[in-house]
Amino acid sequence: MKLHGYFRSSASYRVRIALNLKGLRCEHLPHHLRKGEQHAPAYLAINPQGLVPTLEDDTGSILTQSLAIIEWLDETHPEPPLLPKDSIGRAKVRALAELIACDIHPLNNTSPLRYLKNTMDQEQSAIDTWYHHWILAGFEALEGLIAAAPYACGETVTIADICLVPQVANARRLKVPLDKFPKIVAVDAACLKLPAFDRARPECQPDAE
Repeated sequence: MKLHGYFRSSASYRVRIALNLKGLRCEHLPHHLRKGEQHAPAYLAINPQGLVPTLEDDTGSILTQSLAIIEWLDETHPEPPLLPKDSIGRAKVRALAELIACDIHPLNNTSPLRYLKNTMDQEQSAIDTWYHHWILAGFEALEGLIAAAPYACGETVTIADICLVPQVANARRLKVPLDKFPKIVAVDAACLKLPAFDRARPECQPDAE
């Protein structure tokens, strides 16, 4: 398999964690987002959205969108499972994952931040305020929804944890205060003790800067 990604991309980080948890080997093909390499014609031919990650499987099938990729990995490589067996449990895990991937992350991704700066002529201080606001609003909800330990949904790692850890890493990089979120911080710490999460960290990737 081949994973097109970028070391600092949260969505790529999620897929790296899932691949590690499944014990799958994958060739990593970096695309430098800040240099615009994701808009190269050769990459757009693979992923017309010009986003990362993109996963090419051994048959040549191309998969996009991190949550879709992770669920495909879980269906095709079921051990260890990343979703509970019961339907209510699966719905709760997906809700936490989507809170992060659909509600928090898109508002502080590089594309909207660049738009705020370059098109809307916003000062960096205003952009930082925007970033902090949406992280804090999302984390307040997430903190209230985490009901168990050591992981976000109990004693087993799920897709919710796979989404949480990269988002916490982003929050720390942008100096978002996390003292109001002890459950989130505890889940992050528990996950990073696992080799699959530790090896997926941005600073551990070949294209890290």
